[in-house]
Amino acid sequence: MPNYDLLVFDWDGTLSDSVGRIVDVMQAAAADLRLPVRSDRSIKSIIGLGLPEAIQTLYPEMTPGAVERFRQCYSDHFVMREQEPSPFFEGVAEGLAAFRRKGYRLAVATGKSRRGLDRVLAAKGLADFFDVTRCADETASKPDPLMLNEILAHCQVHPSKALMIGDAPFDLEMARRAQMASVAVSYGAQPVEVLRNYEPTLVVDRFEELRVWLDA
Repeated sequence: MPNYDLLVFDWDGTLSDSVGRIVDVMQAAAADLRLPVRSDRSIKSIIGLGLPEAIQTLYPEMTPGAVERFRQCYSDHFVMREQEPSPFFEGVAEGLAAFRRKGYRLAVATGKSRRGLDRVLAAKGLADFFDVTRCADETASKPDPLMLNEILAHCQVHPSKALMIGDAPFDLEMARRAQMASVAVSYGAQPVEVLRNYEPTLVVDRFEELRVWLDA
């Protein structure tokens, strides 16, 4: 029977239906810089990493200076397109509100930048909603467990009482390294057969299934 005090959510592909936008922007930045445009599948495979780490994975030959130019080009494209933030997946807004009413501590652990996450939280009226958030540019990128360890310390919650929810192998591996249980969502960036390799406690096809399971 599930018994957790703290729920930690990935953002892109877990709460926010933004995977398609990330792929489009990554490809647009590559085209602007006259670099080989990577496939949708290749780009989806790096969603969840910090942006510099994601770029370096897609373009391992890049120098640090080239990575920074790509990062800035990507960010410019993304900010322009995010004037209307990507929507939440079905059931997310209601689910988060229900979790809060039930007394769960809520956190975000994301590969987004601090500036990017703060922008979207403000746009959605959620600037003060989560107990704590951690972004890749202020701590170690996933799958290093540092951001989860920082969240646990902030909330003073033992790993056994916390649950990581994500759509990428990086999320599930990060949880495993932090000795936390995890839930994989099948509707994000990665196929469910890939996610099952990381032995999540639960796999859900819709966000509301997480609510049902936690209420059991």
